[in-house]
Amino acid sequence: MDDLTRREFFRRTAFGILPALALPRLIYASFPFTSTDIKVETAFGKLLGSRTEGVNIFKGVPYAGSVSRERRFLTPAPLKAWTGVREAKRLGPPSIQGPNQTYGIDEPNPAEDCLTLNIWTPANDNKKRPVMVYSHGGGYTHGSAGSVAQDGSNLARMYDVVVVATNHRLGLLGYLYLDEIAGDEYAGSGNRGVQDIAIALKWVNENISAFGGDPNNVMIFGESGGGLKTSCLYAMPEAAPYFHKASIESGPGVMMKTADVAAETTELLLKQLGIARNDWRKLLKLPPSVLLDAQEQLRKMGDLSQIAGFHGIGAAGKGGFGPVVDGVVLPTHPFDPVAPSLSKEKPLLVGWNEDEFIFFAMFSGDTEAFQLTEEKLHQRIESILGDKARLVVDTYRKAYPKATPTQLFIAIRSILVMGLGSITIAERKTQQEGALAYLYNFGYKSDLKVPGTDYEFGSMHAMDIPFKFHNINNVLDKSGHRSSGMAGNRPERFAASDNMCQLWTSFARTSVPSAKEQPAWPAYNLSTRPLMRIDTQCSVINDRYKTVLKMWREILN
Repeated sequence: MDDLTRREFFRRTAFGILPALALPRLIYASFPFTSTDIKVETAFGKLLGSRTEGVNIFKGVPYAGSVSRERRFLTPAPLKAWTGVREAKRLGPPSIQGPNQTYGIDEPNPAEDCLTLNIWTPANDNKKRPVMVYSHGGGYTHGSAGSVAQDGSNLARMYDVVVVATNHRLGLLGYLYLDEIAGDEYAGSGNRGVQDIAIALKWVNENISAFGGDPNNVMIFGESGGGLKTSCLYAMPEAAPYFHKASIESGPGVMMKTADVAAETTELLLKQLGIARNDWRKLLKLPPSVLLDAQEQLRKMGDLSQIAGFHGIGAAGKGGFGPVVDGVVLPTHPFDPVAPSLSKEKPLLVGWNEDEFIFFAMFSGDTEAFQLTEEKLHQRIESILGDKARLVVDTYRKAYPKATPTQLFIAIRSILVMGLGSITIAERKTQQEGALAYLYNFGYKSDLKVPGTDYEFGSMHAMDIPFKFHNINNVLDKSGHRSSGMAGNRPERFAASDNMCQLWTSFARTSVPSAKEQPAWPAYNLSTRPLMRIDTQCSVINDRYKTVLKMWREILN
């Protein structure tokens, strides 16, 4: 960015998946909510939470035991019961990660022992509300359950659901593949991060009734990295008994990393740290900071190109850390070559935002992307697709004759990164002939401008987060300055947010997404290929990308 650093941008805008540390404090300083204590008894002991503005909130609730010291790279130690009343009013520590990557209020520093969850419920009254368990974004390496943009208070209060969010292991602490060098005890080590979420789902199954939730009606959902994690959970035997439907949002995990690539990454790590293969146990004693530094060095030197297009974005290459198709925790690729049989009867939402790539161009500092000439457009697409570039640009020009070169570039890159994989998932779920799949585009346009340009945020990556949690309200700081958040300032954003919240919570409740005064959302099929476009006024579009999809199928394997 020219005039605004990424960190300063976060500070000023309450930005989607990464709202700034300073801003949440301003939000709560501006609205002095009153709280009262609320107690609940779980299978492990009593918790003391708070009731605030009609919502009971429990933060930092442990769902498993230690994953540090001798438990590093293993499944968690069993959770031990406690005596007395345990306070649950502060967020738990996020997983180990770099600085300034988590944005919760009064959030502790990252720590290795991080397995906690947060719960928002209208009441601890034994009512059987649908339960919505969210996996945060941030790829596989950063983020937390505490981000204010993903706070579940409004969703719980306004739509009568129970919302749960988990912290889980990230980076190499969650995904270092040791299966081939460390013995049977470490089988599944390449998937500890998603395995943690499966363990959290088991905790939810056993305890959520005390929070007014229905353990027999649990939806898992997540955006970006959280969508990738949800894709894995959808294919994991360990998670299967504990959820009943899913939503994969701007994170199509069609394929994940193979064991061969994961093993190469482990060898790279050992070499980086100067550890012989047969001395791998030294990894158990190194400080997390040393491991984090090595992880960053591998990111710089490794092949982190991701499989995109119809294969999705889940398979980080050599040098990166993420779920592994290990035949143990994750038996197969989530949606390749087919949808997972163990979730055949579980309904699925899947989709992406219309202007995804604006986010990625903005945070790479690529302001030129927002003022492209026709020549520059061709050059950029050629750098990605070689001699197929002219066909791609010509096809898009015919499909969108009034679009500017930048608009075409954003459309091409957005569908390549998130769209084609999402369509693949919808198709393969539908071909399975089990529970229904529903395909969507989020299309509401924010009026905020990309720093250093006159180009609006539009429906960029992560824009859907504050909308589906109904966290889009303007706030005033102590100085009277207004912060609009990434949702922008248009008053109609409230209608768009209500539509999305209704669609998601009705799906959680009944497995059929619906919203008042909006068109019925037909399940995906391979004939008319319906897609719901979510906006102030939603619309069903049949075979929306017919022309360009035909071209993509011809040029991509």
